Amino acid sequence: MANRRIGRGSSLAATAAAATLLLAACGGGGGETTTTPAVEDTTEAAAPTTEETTEPTTEETTEAPEETETTEAPEAGGDAVELEYIHRLPDGEGMTSVAEIVERWNADNPNIQVTSTKWDGAAAELQTKLETDVNAGNPACLAQVGYSEVPGLFVKGMFEDVTEYAGEYTGNFSDGTVAMMTVGGTVVGLPQDTGPLVYYYNAQAFEDNGLEVPTTTEEFVATAKAAAENDVYTIAFQPDETTFWTSALAASAGASWYSSTESEWVVDTTSEESMIISDTLQDLYDSDAMLVLNRWGDEFGAALLDGSLIGHIGAAWEAPLLADTMQDADSAGNWAVAQLPAWNGTPMSGPDGGSGIGVMKGCEFPAEALEFANWFNTQIDDLVSQGLVVSATTGAMTTPDALSEFYGGQDVFAELTTANENMNPAFPYIPGFASVMGTLNPVGAAAGDGSGTFAEIFETAQTASVQALQDLNLPVQE
Repeated sequence: MANRRIGRGSSLAATAAAATLLLAACGGGGGETTTTPAVEDTTEAAAPTTEETTEPTTEETTEAPEETETTEAPEAGGDAVELEYIHRLPDGEGMTSVAEIVERWNADNPNIQVTSTKWDGAAAELQTKLETDVNAGNPACLAQVGYSEVPGLFVKGMFEDVTEYAGEYTGNFSDGTVAMMTVGGTVVGLPQDTGPLVYYYNAQAFEDNGLEVPTTTEEFVATAKAAAENDVYTIAFQPDETTFWTSALAASAGASWYSSTESEWVVDTTSEESMIISDTLQDLYDSDAMLVLNRWGDEFGAALLDGSLIGHIGAAWEAPLLADTMQDADSAGNWAVAQLPAWNGTPMSGPDGGSGIGVMKGCEFPAEALEFANWFNTQIDDLVSQGLVVSATTGAMTTPDALSEFYGGQDVFAELTTANENMNPAFPYIPGFASVMGTLNPVGAAAGDGSGTFAEIFETAQTASVQALQDLNLPVQE
């Protein structure tokens, strides 16, 4: 699945620029460089990661199945610009397919014709393809890229610098996601969707058990412990989602794992804000008030269906997934969506996924490519049909009827929009974040079976992040 702040535009842009300043010396965009230390051996960056997927990432390969040229561009004059857009949107039953959306563009824009290509392999495999194609000199002009993937691809020189064209379009999207597609002041594409954390809960089960939706850390812990006394659970820790889930929770408590000075990266994954999450999870685990279930294992869905799991901290893009899992369950129509508790006194969410459309290095028509990316990413109703919480601010998202019915008539996308607006504005990713993910999930599994602690997740994130930056020859404060 797919898988960004009102009144925060100026400070957010400044934060994003500072957080990615060190990358400007790495090239990849074709713009001016800064005086920060040069980066060496950038082709040996860490393996790419997968975001916002409904399945675990498959082992990286150089070959992955794909369908090419799913949209046939109509005949156009010899001067027509031809672009390829490669994506990994689901195109499921009942959705407006990418091919259909692109056909509308082609009909209205005879001088800029687009061919859409659906990638059916894992996101990590798509990154491998993009790098191979760029290095071979025959890239697709446009590609869907996860936000955590952007810094690493930038370091490898995989993007065009489209800063000079972007100013016309960035106002159409939330500031936080524009920042995610901006590296060291270089704009590499436009944002598409977002994945803020929210709280899903079975409203009827809460009422039956005398529970209120918690709004603070203390209330969340007390609610979970009270529910557990009745053999129902308001939260499940997900070892297979350790990296994105715990980092997003830390962000929702106000943490900023990565920042930079003018000369080096700064890593701080064990801050007071992060420890609020660590301590809370450990308390719930030690009190037997939290289930431990792999998100993409059968046991998670089973716990939803048998009614033992009545609450879930999950990304916005999970709203249709939960509805699909429980569509025939007795609890269908009883679920609702709320904001996360204010862990640190301020209502805030954190990013769990999200992606944009990047303009790949070697694209002959970057201006036209960005024009199409802006149009495509502002087709709000079409993208919502794909299950996306869009970054575009050019119109309101309408909750599909079937989704509203599952959530008891709630305007779900209005709630998700609020979470989007409450996103932590200072939580960028670093190059090499994929290797951090590979390190943290086993530590999360140990915390989940009692052989480790939740504090070790955040401690390991510190050492793994420093190592990832050092492996890329990026200066980092130790």
